[in-house]
Amino acid sequence: MSFWDERYGAESYYYGTGPNDFLRERCTSIRAGGEVLCLAEGEGRNAVYLARQGFRVVAVDQSEVGLRKAEQLATDRQVRIETVVADLDGYRIDPQRWDGIVSIWCHLPATLRAAVHGQVAAGLKRGGVFLLEAYTPAQLGYGTGGPRTADLLPTLQELRQELATLEFVHALELERVVHEGEGHTGPSAVVQVVARRR
Repeated sequence: MSFWDERYGAESYYYGTGPNDFLRERCTSIRAGGEVLCLAEGEGRNAVYLARQGFRVVAVDQSEVGLRKAEQLATDRQVRIETVVADLDGYRIDPQRWDGIVSIWCHLPATLRAAVHGQVAAGLKRGGVFLLEAYTPAQLGYGTGGPRTADLLPTLQELRQELATLEFVHALELERVVHEGEGHTGPSAVVQVVARRR
């Protein structure tokens, strides 16, 4: 059993069932009713929230266990999402397909992250929006969630380079309190991005 299958194996939802705060605040920047791809979506809380807002959602994650719980959450909330079990080092983002792409706490090794973000930029339709929230290297001093390896934690400068073909609408490194299930709880060092394809 993989690390993520084991983490998502409990009956409870490790990161809760409510959406990420940043996603909830910013998802209105995505074209209403559009098609949205959620990367590393885990147990589905953000995908289900987006579906409840009228978006057509595809959720990708390497954990089949997590995505089964995502489908159950969608059923419980009376919406539909499409799930795809795939590791992001092998998954290919369809070019010029998506009105929105969402990356919430999707922490990848720097080389893979840059490659995925290149696909993200190409995957958006004209006017499509990329929403990202991630922990920064400063998070290593907090211990309130996220990876414990600096290589998995992006800075805003790195994200600007990786997403250079997109127009940054919102770009910020900040400290904020995150409360998402038992997995993320307390003061946190994060980076937030809203970027649009011209």
